[in-house]
Amino acid sequence: MRGWLNDRQRRPFIAGYGHHCRQLARHVSTTASDEAAITLDRTRNIGIIAHIDAGKTTTTERMLYYSGFSRRIGDVDEGSTITDFLPAERARGITIQSAAITFSWPPSTGKRPPPAAHTPRSANPHTINLIDTPGHADFTFEVLRSLRVLDGAVCILDGVAGVEAQTEKVWTQAGWYRIPRIVFVNKLDRDGATFARTVQEIGSKLNVWPAVCGMPWWSVEGKLIGVGDVVGLRALRYAEGGDGKDVQTSNLSALDDLDAKFGAELRKARIALVELLSEHDDEMVEQYLEANEDHLAISPEAMLGSLRRCTLQSSQHVVPVFAGASFRNIGVQPLLDAGVDLLPSPSERPDPDVNSGLANSGLTLTQYLNRSMAVAKTTKPSLALQQMSTATALAFKVTSHPRHGVLVYVRVYSGTLKRNMHLWNTTLSVPERAQKLLRMYADDAVDVDEICAGSIGVIPGLKVTRTGDTLMSMPTSANPKNGPTDHLRDLQLQPIHVPPPVFFVSVEPNSLAEERHVRASLELLLREDPSLHVTLDEESGQTHLSGMGELHLEIARDRLVQDLKAKARIGDIEIGYRETITAESEEIEEIYDRDVASKSSRAGCIVSVCQLGVASAYDRDLADSDQERHTLDLPDDNLLYVIIPPPSALPTNLPTQTLSSHLRTGVLAALARGPTHGFLMHSTKITLTLDHTTHLFPNTSLSALSSVARLAVAKALRASAKIQDTVLMEPVMSVRISVPEENLGAVVHDLSAQRGGSVASLDGDGETSYSADASARTVDVTRIYTPPDPFGSSPVSGAGDALLEAEGRAIRVIEATVPLREMIGYLKHLRSLSGGRGTFTMDVDRFEKMGGVRMKAVLEAMGRGI
Repeated sequence: MRGWLNDRQRRPFIAGYGHHCRQLARHVSTTASDEAAITLDRTRNIGIIAHIDAGKTTTTERMLYYSGFSRRIGDVDEGSTITDFLPAERARGITIQSAAITFSWPPSTGKRPPPAAHTPRSANPHTINLIDTPGHADFTFEVLRSLRVLDGAVCILDGVAGVEAQTEKVWTQAGWYRIPRIVFVNKLDRDGATFARTVQEIGSKLNVWPAVCGMPWWSVEGKLIGVGDVVGLRALRYAEGGDGKDVQTSNLSALDDLDAKFGAELRKARIALVELLSEHDDEMVEQYLEANEDHLAISPEAMLGSLRRCTLQSSQHVVPVFAGASFRNIGVQPLLDAGVDLLPSPSERPDPDVNSGLANSGLTLTQYLNRSMAVAKTTKPSLALQQMSTATALAFKVTSHPRHGVLVYVRVYSGTLKRNMHLWNTTLSVPERAQKLLRMYADDAVDVDEICAGSIGVIPGLKVTRTGDTLMSMPTSANPKNGPTDHLRDLQLQPIHVPPPVFFVSVEPNSLAEERHVRASLELLLREDPSLHVTLDEESGQTHLSGMGELHLEIARDRLVQDLKAKARIGDIEIGYRETITAESEEIEEIYDRDVASKSSRAGCIVSVCQLGVASAYDRDLADSDQERHTLDLPDDNLLYVIIPPPSALPTNLPTQTLSSHLRTGVLAALARGPTHGFLMHSTKITLTLDHTTHLFPNTSLSALSSVARLAVAKALRASAKIQDTVLMEPVMSVRISVPEENLGAVVHDLSAQRGGSVASLDGDGETSYSADASARTVDVTRIYTPPDPFGSSPVSGAGDALLEAEGRAIRVIEATVPLREMIGYLKHLRSLSGGRGTFTMDVDRFEKMGGVRMKAVLEAMGRGI
């Protein structure tokens, strides 16, 4: 019997939430001996991902309660949860920003014994850094930046709704980072819950093989009373109406007396699990033969080992599936065990890739540091010794805390961050200092002395560090203001992808006296959430705040006005269009010659622009030239060709990477405003040529290079617009709409006839796979094992769908592409068409050129005209 099964008297609870956090922190991170005992193998960085309203926060609350972290179970509806602590989250009952929290599972007694032989990992306390992520599509960046630093994920599914649209999206995002995942089918206590259908949808929609490790145990009346442990061949029955700590366990022989039918099904599930694992793990085949081909004789430890190997495969083909109902306190402890037993420690994850300046070095972090030490040994051995302990961390989130000020969440990838350590922000090339280090417990925090490799922590008080920046410790011999002198100063971990914003609102201060405070509040808002953008419309003088969706901007507005106390007027939500050229410009040569900071500065360049995908007449053949061509991808599908002299011809103060970086900055500034309508430029190819004999001078500075690139590109764009007018491009969204079967026709007609959309497919016409490597495999749904649901039949026979149709619950999924302009306010309309049961998600599919009539209507609506 596991330690969590009879847990009422395990440990005394400490009155007061904040006091409890401090007491827990003393066990985890204050003394040197305790810190030394926290090894990478006993650390798990896990995220909770799911569609909105699948039960992520409710499941997190149970995890905190069973681990001993909290003394009560919070409720989302009451606004009393630990991880949803923002006023907007508690008012709306949704997760808006990801929350990090650290606890121990199984509950720690203060001692960390060495692992015993032939026992599961979950028999020993592990430190779990848990991140609860939002489920709404508007906050997809919160999910992305959390996934960037996680080692494993728990995907929660609604047992009634099955695999929903946003679930497929976050599953794909986790696949981008090759994050191992396990699945928890939640809400199986509700009417209409179908575990079997949900398991099959995991195969058909997520394109992975579901390995049923936990199965629901229903009573004769169809009420969820417990779960079956397929790995351990036992049944767990939870006391009705209890807090989930009173659990009765039964082995197979005892289960035959309690519920012979469920015992027989548990045996079938074990046979199916062994067969599935044997197809993907050779060691399981050996275990099966050693057990004389008896599926039930294979030990639970061998099963866990095989499941772990399959879960940690680089391209995950098999996903363990567990069952329960978090709100009824059923099945959460086995899920916690699975997180420890099956998900990887930081040492089992691939080494992160690094960039060197702008270019991808093709090296991992360890390879880069080893190469740096090898170079240092030949020049300065003492520096090599210092670099052996270089701490490298990625800032993945910035928040403003009412008591602690600006907090920067970091994941440490090498070395150890220590209090009062001097840091170098390699992304911005500025120094920082970690005067304090914190470990966060949702909205509460405790001081710690250090943050070890593989851990997640918080640095308060950093001045300029943003999301996606790389921080590294500086050698003691380095000047804190100038940073490292070797090539480590250019080391950058792979940044976090920021999706493009598509909506914007105007922000105007109530008075000139408030302008400074509004600007400072917007800067803090952007530092916290890089998926927000602020631009200035030069024609109207308005400041535009852009975001991912209507709800995203609504939350940003509330944060700006209510939390940051900015006195400003917020305009209506509008769409962020793009502008593109249609004609190729001539070569424009620009010379910049001005005084910068009372010093003469001069630089020059040649620029031509054309539409992306069109061969330019000014593309140069460099085969016989000593000049170098660098191709730089810019936002909004823009492309920059930089033709510069070889390093030997460049001044020592203008290395290639630095030169390219500042030219890129100038080009981006010019592309921020189109020549005709003032929108961001899209699908533009810029060719920038720098000749060291005519464009570089003794007084050439980096600021002059950025300025001349900006002026030359802006002039080339205007020259192109004079030849042929630019056109607007509008965002076209990829939309997935879930509606009841009875409302399918009305919704499809509305999309096609009223909104100018194009329906790509219905779920009945053929499933679309959202797996990261879907092209490499196909899951045969008919071979997936599914235990019977309460109605007594697997959905293979169609009984499940028939029942749902009878209850009016059959859900169809529509995939379509629709112009964003037609999707503003669509949720209310969809609910009226579907009786309040329709939901949808959307993200940017592409930007598409607008026809003349549509473009004229859009410009007239904005008061611009043509």
